[in-house]
Amino acid sequence: MARLLGVEIPNDKRIEASLPYIFGIGRTTASKILEEAGIDPSLRTGELSDEQLARIANAITGGGVMIEGDLRRELQGHLKRITSINCYRGLRHRRGLPVRGQRTSTNARTRKGKRKTVGVIRK
Repeated sequence: MARLLGVEIPNDKRIEASLPYIFGIGRTTASKILEEAGIDPSLRTGELSDEQLARIANAITGGGVMIEGDLRRELQGHLKRITSINCYRGLRHRRGLPVRGQRTSTNARTRKGKRKTVGVIRK
């Protein structure tokens, strides 16, 4: 496996499909990076030379694309900010409920977790 900016990317796939294994790079960004680095997108990752991998790494860092740890840290910072200012989205995040207006009377099981049965006390 080739190692690019601290991330293992698969050798057997095309480089265009291997770059999205890096957090923060999607298909569109990958094709833009390859175009900027001057590398054929149909090449397999295992066929790339060290010089070509270095050009890709330079295109990623020079292009201002935020990836991996920095991107995760920034997203965590955004979440902390909206929870600390007590806005509606922050409250939904804090309570573990859907944030973007989905219904919760039915569905929303992924966000709410396993069902908790509430029993009736009989006397």
